[in-house]
Amino acid sequence: MVASASFKPLVAVLQGLRSHDERLVEQLASRALTSGKHKVHLQRDEDGRIVGAGGEGDGGDRDGAHAAAGSALLHFSSPRDAATIAAFLRTRVYRPESLVWLEGYQALLRWRKENEITGVYAVPYDVEVELGATKAFPLGRWVHQQRRALRARKLEERRKVLLDAPEAGMVWEPGEEAWEAKLAALRSYRRATGHLAPRQDQVWGQGEAMVPVGQHMANLRRKGAKNGLGKDPERAAVRAAQLTEIDPDWDCPWPLDWQRHYRILADLADADGHLPEIQPGVLFEGDDLGKWLQRQSRSWFELSNEQQRRLSALGLKPVESPTAVPAAKSAAKGQGKTSQAFQRGLAALAQWVEREGAHRPVPRGHSEEIAVDGEMVPVAVKLGVWVSNTRARRDRLTPEQRTALRELGIEWA
Repeated sequence: MVASASFKPLVAVLQGLRSHDERLVEQLASRALTSGKHKVHLQRDEDGRIVGAGGEGDGGDRDGAHAAAGSALLHFSSPRDAATIAAFLRTRVYRPESLVWLEGYQALLRWRKENEITGVYAVPYDVEVELGATKAFPLGRWVHQQRRALRARKLEERRKVLLDAPEAGMVWEPGEEAWEAKLAALRSYRRATGHLAPRQDQVWGQGEAMVPVGQHMANLRRKGAKNGLGKDPERAAVRAAQLTEIDPDWDCPWPLDWQRHYRILADLADADGHLPEIQPGVLFEGDDLGKWLQRQSRSWFELSNEQQRRLSALGLKPVESPTAVPAAKSAAKGQGKTSQAFQRGLAALAQWVEREGAHRPVPRGHSEEIAVDGEMVPVAVKLGVWVSNTRARRDRLTPEQRTALRELGIEWA
């Protein structure tokens, strides 16, 4: 009805009536739902003036005549949906559109409905559909033309409103469809696991729809010149808000490995919020929860205040003073340069393990930035080289150094 050329004569009549008196057409949507049964809508008196269907009103009552005429303005042979009539009036009578444009719009709606597509979706450029007498209407190119018109600021606002409607699901930027698909996968993962802190190699989905959610989260958390949310500040702010709505801790200041362990344990807490006893060796999807808890208690004073607060709420407490290693701080006075280098390497390794897990080897060329007391900016530690050298010299490590490495899950120590 919205795009059909068959209604062109009706459109002309309605436009003429509206130019005569706007009140006539404005009553159409509320009067047009009919059952198809014949009904006498109005009568005329001896002088030819319009009166009500039952003879009510008189010829001198102009408002009564308008009301009677309004009820008789249009009578469909079968019931019509009020929303369809409203769209018909909006696009053909109130603000007449090009019939060619409306045909493209109607083709878009029909194609999405036939393919059971919901939400935003980018129509492939080569899609062609059958539309009336046209066997191969170039729907994909039509959609592409709407994007070009918007970029050139030639797309009328009322047309953009129609394309932005949920039933049209227009994708104005090619990257938006991929972003929406990514968000959908992350929402699903968050509902299933309770967190947005997957391992970097984690995938999610079924069959061919598997999504690398771990790599996605690692990319999205990137800062600086390679900001994972994009270079456009406004778009980055919108995307950050969307991720925050899914999980407020998606961009937590601590490693994702720490966040994942914490969320798993928080879900295991008793009704009073405290954890049951969990011994080292208790695994959950490959994570040793008991060993992780033990490590947090021993390195308590290296955690941020917020991390300490969250663990305290689970009933966890530190087991020793902040003199234990590893520590991301300068060595105390009297320690040699070798000991200081080991402490920094150990702190960098602890940071790597928290983020990536002890099972993942450190690449030879990888560097890790750590915070060091007395330094204004983070210090870069060539972690890959340090791990390789330490492993080669493990026979010369002290018992304390070996113990510190073992507590991080380093098997060769």
